[in-house]
Amino acid sequence: MVTPAHVRSAPPSGSGGRTRGSVRHLGPNWYAAVMGTAITANAGAALPEHTAGPAGALAHLALEAVWALSAVLLAALLVARAAHWIHHTDQAGAHLLDPAVAPFHGCTAMALLAVGGGALIFGEDLVGMSAAVAVGGVLWSAGTVTGLAAAVAVPYLMVTRHRIDPGTATPVWLLPVVAPMVSAALGPGLIPYLPAGQWRAAMLLGCYSMFGLSLLAVLALLPLILSRLIHHGPPPLAATPALVLVLGPLGQSTTAVSNLAHAAPAAGSPYSTAMTAFAVLYGVPVTGFALLWLLLSAALVVRALCGGMRFSMTWWAFTFPVGTCVTGAAGLAGHTGLSLYDWLAAGLYLLLVAGWLTASVCTARGLLRGTLLTPPAPAPAPAATAA
Repeated sequence: MVTPAHVRSAPPSGSGGRTRGSVRHLGPNWYAAVMGTAITANAGAALPEHTAGPAGALAHLALEAVWALSAVLLAALLVARAAHWIHHTDQAGAHLLDPAVAPFHGCTAMALLAVGGGALIFGEDLVGMSAAVAVGGVLWSAGTVTGLAAAVAVPYLMVTRHRIDPGTATPVWLLPVVAPMVSAALGPGLIPYLPAGQWRAAMLLGCYSMFGLSLLAVLALLPLILSRLIHHGPPPLAATPALVLVLGPLGQSTTAVSNLAHAAPAAGSPYSTAMTAFAVLYGVPVTGFALLWLLLSAALVVRALCGGMRFSMTWWAFTFPVGTCVTGAAGLAGHTGLSLYDWLAAGLYLLLVAGWLTASVCTARGLLRGTLLTPPAPAPAPAATAA
């Protein structure tokens, strides 16, 4: 998630203080850290509980702490990004007009949604159920509105304002159109707290609409991404981790249909049986393709590491997309009763934790060293030519 040099220009001399300058280069890609932290907690809660007693209580406490950290990170980033828009309007506008940065605005919505989903899981122990539902509902609503806006605005800018060369499709393009899928996956958690009847039915079918909206947009983009890889070779080293982003819509859509099927009876839907069958018939093959893509992207990441790839914020791509596959596999385990999917979810969760720990440590180290929010070095001046 590296911001292009022509966008990450140095702040004007004499404008803004130390605090303002520190957020000038804080792009929307930083919300990926919130997403990755929240999904680490949420996906852990989705795993089957085989540990009882003090060990199980300690594990739940650790997940609560991780979710609380994601909530703190979200609050800090919302404030910092607001300061960015207020004090560095030129940079914020440049981000929207840069085709390499604009898709990351979808991360804002997904960060709100991920933390809101965790509030329904962990909030009762921390703030009480009523407050947890209120927080979850507000964050889901804000994330859904923001996500739908990004799903329209970013493609509009790509068509009308961005200059995109042939063969430059990237998995980053998926970010704005996947945000409604996250709403579809987490909205069912609110259904039991809505008034029975029209409200619950509207939430259920509204989430199904967002599932379809996002799925069809992803299906339109995936061939472009695969074609770019086949015809133009691997992406640049720093951009290679972004290949893992393809797992996001795959795992999240499987999670969405599973959660919708689980919530259908509470919504009084006459389609409950069909939704359960669809959750399995859709989720099983999509999970199979997700595993194929995981192996392909892992091979390309290893190739990039051997080629000298260093840490950048793109490494947060190793978290949220993998986490959606964890929740998707856990949902399939519940609907099929197969231990195979329990083990798959557990294995993917270990991969998620490893990715989260690596990205977190490297990000903290980069912030302490001051290397992640600094402007790029100016380009060398052209050599003078002899008369």
